Amino acid sequence: MFANYLIGLREGLEASLVVCILVAYLVKTGRRDKLPPVWAGVGIAAGISLAFGAVLQYGSTQLTFEAQEALGGTLSLVAVGLVTWMVFWMRGAARSLKSELHGKVDQALSVGTGALVATAFLAVGREGLETSLFVWAAVQATGSGAGPLIGAVLGLLTAVVLGWLFYRGALRINLSKFFTWTGAMLVVVAAGVLAYGFHDLQEARWLPGLADRAFDVSGAIPPDSWYGTLLKGVFNFQPDPTVLQVVAWTLYVVPVLALFLAPQRAARRPGKAGGAGDAQAGTAAPQESGTR
Repeated sequence: MFANYLIGLREGLEASLVVCILVAYLVKTGRRDKLPPVWAGVGIAAGISLAFGAVLQYGSTQLTFEAQEALGGTLSLVAVGLVTWMVFWMRGAARSLKSELHGKVDQALSVGTGALVATAFLAVGREGLETSLFVWAAVQATGSGAGPLIGAVLGLLTAVVLGWLFYRGALRINLSKFFTWTGAMLVVVAAGVLAYGFHDLQEARWLPGLADRAFDVSGAIPPDSWYGTLLKGVFNFQPDPTVLQVVAWTLYVVPVLALFLAPQRAARRPGKAGGAGDAQAGTAAPQESGTR
């Protein structure tokens, strides 16, 4: 449940910040009459994302067991690829996101209402589709039940509340650190989804080695125990993974975490002045959009 809460919070907060920037810019420039097209684009993006998630969930139940496993494994790999790209992209684009969105809004306003709807839709829709796919893949990895879905919904609701507080100027956090730590945790979650995706492909007989267990600690960590459930819900832990799963998990999480955290260490080298300025920029940007 925590892993899915983290996914919903991280992806939802990105979408909330985008909406805050778009709305605040229109309000600051005295173009409140253009807010309805923005909300229309956001609503269309949210509706399509929900529909996409529903198609994934209910459409896959009509397939045979092997087809379900093949679909689940393939989409898990796609979801991991998208999330990996997203966390790296957000680290590099966070500071320029505001100015880029302002430029896109100005271009859309010069074209017409439809262009503004499309701008809001594209800005939010990407996050929504990524969230639907990754939450679905994570739910498949952690098992059935309402817990994972509830976690994702709670994460999204928290993101909406945080976005509103940012807009009102009532909340200040260091967004650079927030996206760094949540991004690192998402990499670990994605590693679990990746390992489970390989297991699905083994179940579908697309990959060999289903019977080759790397280890089996089911006796020490029963899957139905509270701590076994906690480990599975947070890290997608499996007490008896295959050799291929362990290899895939290790080859993903070690280099990706190293590359993801490396820019953060490099950013601190220029000096205290540069680091302080970056931290302040990452902290103050949302409040600025909501108070001016």
